[in-house]
Amino acid sequence: VQLQASGGGLVQPGGSLRLSCAASGFRSVDYGIGWFRQAPGKEREGVSYIRMSGGSTYYADSVKGRFTISRDNAKNTVYLQMNSLKPEDTAVYYCARGRPITSAWFRSSMYAYWGQGTQVTVSS
Repeated sequence: VQLQASGGGLVQPGGSLRLSCAASGFRSVDYGIGWFRQAPGKEREGVSYIRMSGGSTYYADSVKGRFTISRDNAKNTVYLQMNSLKPEDTAVYYCARGRPITSAWFRSSMYAYWGQGTQVTVSS
């Protein structure tokens, strides 16, 4: 199982980035992919989650209306489109594979495999 997160970078407040999570080594439609983030000195936070089969999506309140998660099953890739970025979105972003219950999609303990993380910095 491999998860490769990419697409991070430095962006000004109000700007946009698109993160990608390329999955391999397993049948992705049997699982879901979550995006998490961790800022220095803070706990890891669930950002969004998508079921690869069916495409149901879930978001943290802090990113609703600004972030959009999507998937391309043919490419085994999940995307996180981040718009209207704020300085408080600055963190290392990770993607992870799991089959969490809907009410607990944001709990990192529900995910067994993690990508290496990609840094997102929102600053002027």
